[in-house]
Amino acid sequence: MKQNLNLRRVMGAATFAVALLLGGCASGPEVRTGVAEGANFTAYKTFGFASPLGTDRGGYQSMVSQYLKAATQHEMEARGLRYDATSPDLLVNFNAALNEKMRVSTMPAPTMGMGYYGYRAGLYSPWPMYRDETTVTTYKEGTLNIDVIDAAHKQMVWEAVVKDSVTEKDIEQVRLSIDAAVAAAFAKFPVAAPGGASQ
Repeated sequence: MKQNLNLRRVMGAATFAVALLLGGCASGPEVRTGVAEGANFTAYKTFGFASPLGTDRGGYQSMVSQYLKAATQHEMEARGLRYDATSPDLLVNFNAALNEKMRVSTMPAPTMGMGYYGYRAGLYSPWPMYRDETTVTTYKEGTLNIDVIDAAHKQMVWEAVVKDSVTEKDIEQVRLSIDAAVAAAFAKFPVAAPGGASQ
């Protein structure tokens, strides 16, 4: 019974991992960010993580949370911020969701219509006619939210929302997918890493 509960917990973490993605799409994920008006990012020197994180479940830290923390720590330290677990200037939190989506596409498809020239049937084919063909497919879309909070004022100063479709490859390579999604988000962080450009 205990094994089943542990397995369920691992599967729950895997479900959230699916949401933390960077799909196989060549264009990469959709990343949107927001910055609080008047936030002075040069004043922040340290960072830590919210407790519990939005990706933690049932009183324990999920593997997904651990991967997110490691990837974010790498990105923050690359920007000159120092990790401080006790009294950080900034707190980072994560949330994730996985949604079933529907894609509807309409394309012209040739069809051999009889029309006015039906009497020619059997002798030779009429000109091809075109009609719209609609295809409906379902896919999974993962959304990762990264919130950066001013710890002293308890106010969010930066938010990144990363969205992409989730593939089987993302599920199999969870840590790589998370690393890539976090890197895509922090590419738009107000403080640039050396050699990068802030947005």
